[in-house]
Amino acid sequence: MAADEQIVSLTLDRFNESMELSQFAFQYKRTPAELEDIKDNFIHEPGDRWAVLIDGQFAAQAVVLDLQTYIAGRPFRMGGVAGVATWPEYRRQGLVGKLLVHSLQEMRAKGQTLSFLAPFAFGFYRKFGWGTYTDIKTYTLQANQLPPRSSYPGKIRRVSGYDHVQNIYEAYASQFNGSLQRTPSWWERRVAKRKSGQIALYTDAAGNGQGYIIYEVAKKELNIHEFVFLNEEARSALWSFIGQHDSMIERVIVNVPADDILPDLLPNPRIKQEIEPYFMGRIVDVEAFLKLYPFAAGGADTLYLQVTDAHAPWNQDGFTLRIEENGEASISRDPQIFKQEHALHIEIGDLTTLMLGYRSAVQLSSLDRIHGPLDNMNRLHLRIPERTTYLPDFF
Repeated sequence: MAADEQIVSLTLDRFNESMELSQFAFQYKRTPAELEDIKDNFIHEPGDRWAVLIDGQFAAQAVVLDLQTYIAGRPFRMGGVAGVATWPEYRRQGLVGKLLVHSLQEMRAKGQTLSFLAPFAFGFYRKFGWGTYTDIKTYTLQANQLPPRSSYPGKIRRVSGYDHVQNIYEAYASQFNGSLQRTPSWWERRVAKRKSGQIALYTDAAGNGQGYIIYEVAKKELNIHEFVFLNEEARSALWSFIGQHDSMIERVIVNVPADDILPDLLPNPRIKQEIEPYFMGRIVDVEAFLKLYPFAAGGADTLYLQVTDAHAPWNQDGFTLRIEENGEASISRDPQIFKQEHALHIEIGDLTTLMLGYRSAVQLSSLDRIHGPLDNMNRLHLRIPERTTYLPDFF
């Protein structure tokens, strides 16, 4: 007899079952106080939670957080996939794949045109249309390798609470593709719990906040959880402040965007730098995403995209993309006006990395991941705003 398989909304009455699976799958143990804190997130954090039941037994789960991310300075609704897990006795039965497909359908219905996730295996999620969209870059500097200290016109002061830095973060994050637009709840429930320590705020001579760091010092190591600056004055001032800790530390560790150029500011640029693939992204709804996408200004143009998407059939189509001079776009699926001979052929994961700016059309072409007339690739490339991808969060 075939097993009875259902995907159901994961409600509070199954919280204990969910946590039992999570602790087993991710190999950690939470205290009763921590479990209560997680339950509070479960109740109050916007998102959808799904479970697979096999003959009534809890078999697998996934969470889709309701988030917003910046793309070329514009906020986009994004479904953040997290907590994906299956009990071993139910693995290799395609349950996670079914959860992902179900989640994509629900994200599309909610208007979430993008989805991000932290993969346990990049190859696994690539099969379902997610592509790597951002790296994490880590510097490790010895105390004698820090930037030279210099005077600055503003002030640095230690602050408590995040009210002083939220606006600075948003101005900074909007410069990148793929950074979160943080709500007050996200600061309280996520940032505060993952990034403990001191907050040092830099204000300019007029008293305006221009940068901050969240950091802690332990065992002669200064760990910078978040380094945010809106101009070079703020960056230089914050590094000078970090340098004031030199007598109590041996090294500094900091995560930065992939295009950060700190070595150019150092007397000796030979510092340890590590770059690792970090999060993956996926366009959930091609038509809706392209309509919202802020293309670069230029002459009015028409391009043709033939998209392959094995797990979201609404994306498997030929799209006529009309870009106006101001960068606004309109989309048509009319086969009568679609010109196949001019089309760029691309799979959904690669289209995501292209539109988010993680990979260029030239790079994808060299990997044989986009096909079509070279002139059309170049025209599309010119209309994609140049932005670095960066995510200083985790979920």
